[in-house]
Amino acid sequence: MQMNRLFKIVYYLLENGKSTAPELAEKFEVSIRTIYRDLDALSAAGIPVYAAQGKGGGISLLDNYILEKSLLSKKEKEQILLALQGISSAEGKSEDELLSKLSALFQMKNTDWIEVDFSDWVKNSADQDIFNEIKKAIFDRHILSFSYFDSKGFWLNRTVKPIKLIFKSKDWYLYGFCLLRNDYRLFKLTRMKELVISTETFTREISEPPKVKMEIPNYNMVSVKLKFSPQAAFRVYDEFTDRVTTDSENNLYVTTNLPDNEIMYSYLLTFGEYVEVLAPRYVRVGIAEKLNLILKKYKNMTNDVMFLAIYFLYRGGIIDEI
Repeated sequence: MQMNRLFKIVYYLLENGKSTAPELAEKFEVSIRTIYRDLDALSAAGIPVYAAQGKGGGISLLDNYILEKSLLSKKEKEQILLALQGISSAEGKSEDELLSKLSALFQMKNTDWIEVDFSDWVKNSADQDIFNEIKKAIFDRHILSFSYFDSKGFWLNRTVKPIKLIFKSKDWYLYGFCLLRNDYRLFKLTRMKELVISTETFTREISEPPKVKMEIPNYNMVSVKLKFSPQAAFRVYDEFTDRVTTDSENNLYVTTNLPDNEIMYSYLLTFGEYVEVLAPRYVRVGIAEKLNLILKKYKNMTNDVMFLAIYFLYRGGIIDEI
């Protein structure tokens, strides 16, 4: 327990620069006397910690002190390298100089045992550019302006103080303080257009922003029983995992809960002819109505196909006249 606290004291001083014994005692929930014993232990271990009395004094480390690699365990080093590898993948870089430097510093060979790739199968350079521009604005603390397509179907101009990038449920979001709404908001990167990094900078507030909470719509759900053709098996297993049963003809059956609104119908139609709604009946009827509306849009094309078929029969001498 003491060793763990010693490390935390060093990290705290590195991050904050200076502290006092009462502050450290309160933070680590020990007595002031214990803090002074910890400081003696750190000093004996060769860590340059010192205390200055009087106004402006306090406990600190030497200005040129850096965290030695020996203070990190092998597991912690692996976790750092893995985290950096994930960040590198998110930025679309196959190689990262920082990863190479840290691997050498930690004296750990890069075994390349895992790859983290947040990008789509179809590479989108525009999306990648937005990600990198926002990342730069966050580090440099520049205000962002962009046009945003909201959930109500409108494009609105937003001006935001960017705080962080968040990866949630297969998508990237910007979390920041929206000057239009005067509150913290989440913005999906794929809905952002005409991104502009302002020359105006901002000072991050001392108080921490509220904890990020994804706004999940409270939809009414309905239990739907579905039958899938074998051709859709790969996607069915991807999206429904252990809820899948099969029959002797390799058809797949799934019972799942879906939003009882247009989202459900749009989702089911993405399976095309490879899905059949077995229950409830009103969902089955709803799918049929959607398909009829789609068919009407292609009615003229059906007539064109019939005309072409008759024309080729005529040219082939199968019929005498059109």
